[in-house]
Amino acid sequence: MMFSVTKLAPALVGPSEQTPAGNLPLSSIDLTPALRDVMVDSIHVFQHGVEPARVIREALSRALVPYYPVAGRLLKCDDGDMVVACTGEGAWFVEATANFSLKDVNNLQRPLMIPKEEFFPVLPPDVSREGVIFMLQVTQFTCGGFSVGIISSHAMFDGLGAAQFVNAIADMARGLPRPTVEPIWCREDIPKFNPAKPPQGPPPTLTDFDFEYSIADISLDSINQFKDRFMNETGQRCSTFDIVAAMAWRARTRAINLEPHVEVRFGFAADTRHLFDQMIPHRKGYYGNAVYPVTVSAASEKIVRSSLVEIVSLIREAKQMLPSKFSKWTMGENEEDPYKVPFDYGTFIIADWNKVGFYEVDYGWGVPMHLVPFNDGNFIGSFIMLKPPAPKQGVRLMMRCVVKEHLAVFDDEITNLV
Repeated sequence: MMFSVTKLAPALVGPSEQTPAGNLPLSSIDLTPALRDVMVDSIHVFQHGVEPARVIREALSRALVPYYPVAGRLLKCDDGDMVVACTGEGAWFVEATANFSLKDVNNLQRPLMIPKEEFFPVLPPDVSREGVIFMLQVTQFTCGGFSVGIISSHAMFDGLGAAQFVNAIADMARGLPRPTVEPIWCREDIPKFNPAKPPQGPPPTLTDFDFEYSIADISLDSINQFKDRFMNETGQRCSTFDIVAAMAWRARTRAINLEPHVEVRFGFAADTRHLFDQMIPHRKGYYGNAVYPVTVSAASEKIVRSSLVEIVSLIREAKQMLPSKFSKWTMGENEEDPYKVPFDYGTFIIADWNKVGFYEVDYGWGVPMHLVPFNDGNFIGSFIMLKPPAPKQGVRLMMRCVVKEHLAVFDDEITNLV
């Protein structure tokens, strides 16, 4: 059988009512070079839906009324800054049908059996992608299931913000008159505490590491056993993220086998909404970027030889420093750009998609079976934390973090984590 996806022509979906015009400022965090030009791709897979393309298209149009900036375009100014031009043009939308069932393609579990581009909107050839904020494709399968392929601008949303908007679309799809969470902009209330200019001159030369793709499931029992062990040894609690990050760091460090003195590190984006009280007193509903990078580092030998309890303690110490570091950054006291992570083999990043809100999206036929984010860059190793397929409980790690020669050792380490 030849698998194929038939797409209708892409169309702009505008707000269903008249919306305000004019330009809106982005925040200092939105405009950091690490975020401002980044697009985030993910596929959300649902088991069942009745005319999902029609329902979601109409819901998107309604959601773009309270979220009218998303219907606009990012506009680069003469001074190198960037604003949101509230043009009301709309978000690009594509309706598609597949000639196969989800079961035929393993429910779109990665690695995908057909190219990912089949599930994402492609703009007309005469339309530039520059400045586009949000694009969506709904693909219907022969089994009645459907997928939603989303491409969104990181300058507009962080993970929590993007999920907030997608949940607003789902609210409209279920017939609610307004989103459950009312959006607020308030980006002008965040001080211009960081020079938000992209670096001048030619881009740095980066090494392409050709990372291998792999996945691993960590059971809920293993996670809970380790939480108990950490409590018994330290008298403190730790989070699932702490445990999984420690496991991943030690497994990868042992696998890549760098010299004992070489520094290894990992970074993650910490949510800072709880630190926004003085800037945005009513922070619920804020859908801009509110992330600050936390980097944890140590000598390779230390991570190789440490117990998981010791590594979790390192991670918790770094997290505890977040309020003071973020405060210093807002006051311009940081000497270095915290968003500038070294792109070398000793570094990786980890992202937790389990708590941002995508797993709660319900267009009227239930929450997604699973999510398919894409971490396809080859310049820095990456882990994404997801939920494993039901009925499993725990964490699924989607990984692109080691080259082929280290994959066997890494797989062995990651499957013997505790």
